[in-house]
Amino acid sequence: MENFDYDLQSLQETRNLARQAKLAQTELAKFDCEQIDKIIRNMVKVAEENAVSLAKLAVEETGFGKVEDKTFKNHFASTELYEYIKPMQTIGVINDDKVNKVVEIAEPVGLLMGIIPSTNPTSTTIYKSIIAIKSRNGIVFSPHPSALKCTLQAARLMNDAAVAAGAPANIIGCISKPSMAATNELMKCDEVDMIIATGGTAMVKAAYSAGKPALGVGPGNVPAYIERTANVQKAVKNIITSKTFDNGTICASEQAVIVEECMRDQVIEEFRRQGGYFMTPAETDKVAKNLFVRGHAMNAKFVGRSAAVIAESAGITIPPGTKVLLGEQKGVGKDYPLSFEKLTTVLAFYTVKDWEEACDVCIKLLKNGGVGHSLSIHTENPEMAMKFASKPVFRILVNTPSTQGGVGASTGLAPAFTLGCGTWGGSATSDNVTPMHLINKKRVAYGIKEFAENTTPSACVAQSCSSSDISEDQIMNVVNEVIALLKKRGEN
Repeated sequence: MENFDYDLQSLQETRNLARQAKLAQTELAKFDCEQIDKIIRNMVKVAEENAVSLAKLAVEETGFGKVEDKTFKNHFASTELYEYIKPMQTIGVINDDKVNKVVEIAEPVGLLMGIIPSTNPTSTTIYKSIIAIKSRNGIVFSPHPSALKCTLQAARLMNDAAVAAGAPANIIGCISKPSMAATNELMKCDEVDMIIATGGTAMVKAAYSAGKPALGVGPGNVPAYIERTANVQKAVKNIITSKTFDNGTICASEQAVIVEECMRDQVIEEFRRQGGYFMTPAETDKVAKNLFVRGHAMNAKFVGRSAAVIAESAGITIPPGTKVLLGEQKGVGKDYPLSFEKLTTVLAFYTVKDWEEACDVCIKLLKNGGVGHSLSIHTENPEMAMKFASKPVFRILVNTPSTQGGVGASTGLAPAFTLGCGTWGGSATSDNVTPMHLINKKRVAYGIKEFAENTTPSACVAQSCSSSDISEDQIMNVVNEVIALLKKRGEN
């Protein structure tokens, strides 16, 4: 009876949130650029003021990651994001093509539903709130149950900051009684116009099957290829920097390292020097058994955990200061568990003969759960980077930490915590999602070409003949007559 009551309350709360946010959004749609910018600036200010407390709350509640890195993510999702999107035109006339006489006018999508993962709860909530308001949309969040408190707090802070700066009340909402029934209700309710889904594969698929426009993000399984011309010391540093950032909770983090035989020993030595521990086959097996449940599903107990925690749980001894654990794999697929995505401080390690074999392994890894997402390559050969640009991914990250590169912190990509995987990965976009993905475009198009009605009587019509009686010469004569008539009118 208690569960039944909870579900009813959860459904009712969801319906109320959707109705309230929809009403608020119809008012927000009337705001101008200055009003919207004032609201966003206050949201950024409040996000910065609470960056540390939200990070602490997220780590305490989920057990995932590090406070200092989640603090940076909160900063990145607010201040860095704002600097990037500030010049974006999302209101009124956004393009006026004088030559073709087409005027483009931005209109909001309406009410968004934001699905929030447990791995990056507060930063994703801040990010989605800001891009929603920038494009004059309302948003209601469905939090992951294991990250409810921190997601709810981030959403409340963003809503209060927006309202304090002039936004309509309830423009940003969040389910406080999460349930699958509530999430499904929000996905399908009439008020919601679009879904932005960041989370597990099943949740993203559910979003796409809800009968609404959706922007979903599939998993990453990022291969990192250290090519023979690479600066090995820098490449290893980048990989460790990325993989240890928030203990590997971002889907753009590296999952496997691929090296050529000619530099294998050099790379292994450099990893060891910088804090990598190469597990024995027996140790690799122990760690893999702990990391996964139900085949290759990640065990939540070990998401975003330090190398020391993972090693201790597996009963293996590692040197003090170890940052990442590496396990050699001879293949890809269910018999090689580390070939799957691991949102924690563990990497698979592959040795190949040459770049062609590296390419083959990268493709297999991507098809093993990361098609369309990202690929990392470390090389001093621009031609090699372009060879890998033909692989089935939409972010080819060169000589940079993959985590920071994928989200736009160390590259020129748009700052985002929703990274599209394109149709190859089952996503509606291959972009880093920005406010420009959350607008509709009206087009006012003026006539610029004269289109004359065909008034030339055809021989066929005059003679009331059937189409089978028309000769090719007759057809060409009619066509030529029409062309000559149009040219004559054009000259006049």
